Order: sequence, then C-alpha cells, then structure tokens
Amino acid sequence: MKKIYYTLLLTLIAGVVTAQIKDPVSWTFEAKKKTADTYDVVLTATIQGKWHIYSQKTGKGGPIPTKMTVKPNPLISLVGTPKEIGKVEKIYDEIFQTDVLYLSNKVQYVQTVKLKGKVKTNVTGTIDYMVCDDAQCLPPTKKSFDIKLQ
Repeated sequence: MKKIYYTLLLTLIAGVVTAQIKDPVSWTFEAKKKTADTYDVVLTATIQGKWHIYSQKTGKGGPIPTKMTVKPNPLISLVGTPKEIGKVEKIYDEIFQTDVLYLSNKVQYVQTVKLKGKVKTNVTGTIDYMVCDDAQCLPPTKKSFDIKLQ
C-alpha cells in the first residue's frame, strides 16, 4: 500500500512541476525612436501552438485582461495608452460564459513615451497576462521589462 501511495505522490509532484515549467509565451522588449524625444516602447509576445493570450479589453466576467504598466519616471511622459497590435479573435467561452477577445501567434503592445529634455533614461514596468489553450489556462503571469531609451 505504501508503494502505491508513494508512486501516486511522485506522479502528482511531477505533474505539478511540469505545469509550473510550462511557459508558452516568449517576450522581447525594445524601444524604437520616432523623433528626437519620442519613442515607442514595444513589448512583443510570441505565443506557441494553440495557446492564446487575452486582450486588454476582455469585458466583465471574462478572463484577466493583459495589462502593460509603465512605472513612473520623472524624465518621461506617456503619450496615450498602450496599443495592442495583432489579430484579435472573438469567441464565446464556455468557462467564462461570455464573449472573450484573444490573440494568438504574435502580439505587440506599444506605448509611446516622450522624454522631458535631452536626457538618457530607461523605461521600466510590467506586462501582466493570462494564457490559455482549448483545454487549460495557466495562472496569471507578470513579466518585468527595463528598456534603455537611446
């Protein structure tokens, strides 16, 4: 009986460890200079296989929306709100019992920032997101970014 118990316990632990390692989204972070004092801060998600990431606009009762947050920096000002660039799909989700918006394959989040004077600084912040496929959702994830404005 002990042997069966330990076998089941090890199987359960292996499953939990495997689930924690899984990360179907890889991120790149960069700044693209637009003018002498204006940059686009670009966060690009590459999403594997049948996984998808939820839109910034998910609606009430839906999944956790993706959120790009730029930490306050006295040397920059934000211009507008983050733009979401990618193919947005709308489906009725049985789990959430509402229409949801999601993106697959590749998506970019772009925040325009303006320097306050001729200075060099970094833009730091986080991107919070939730990723799912047709059978499962992973816990919400937060990734930090730190991008030089040059």
